[in-house]
Amino acid sequence: MIKIVFKNMDSSELAREAVKERLETLVDKFQLLIKSRILVTLEMENSPNQAGPDLFKVSVQVSGGLYGGVRITKSASNLYAALAEVVDHLLVVFNRFSDKIRVKNRNKSRKHSRVLAFSTDLVVS
Repeated sequence: MIKIVFKNMDSSELAREAVKERLETLVDKFQLLIKSRILVTLEMENSPNQAGPDLFKVSVQVSGGLYGGVRITKSASNLYAALAEVVDHLLVVFNRFSDKIRVKNRNKSRKHSRVLAFSTDLVVS
């Protein structure tokens, strides 16, 4: 489930659709994200005391499921650039996490096969 929150800016259907489109591609790639809750906060920082460009922040927090606890925040002068940075970083984090799980499972099966081979050697001898 993807929930999108707008903070210090007006709600935009275009931004909402862009976020859903980008995150749904991640959910399609990492099927275990289907069970997670994803909270996306789109925020604009604009100082009333100091003139300058607006700063857009995109924050993604994943809770529940296997990827629970992942939280990424990126900022840029453009909302869509910040969104692209967040999605790229999430892709790296999820790939690393999946690799760790794969390596753990592989090592566990190797250990199990060694124990099994050792026990069969004892029976044959």
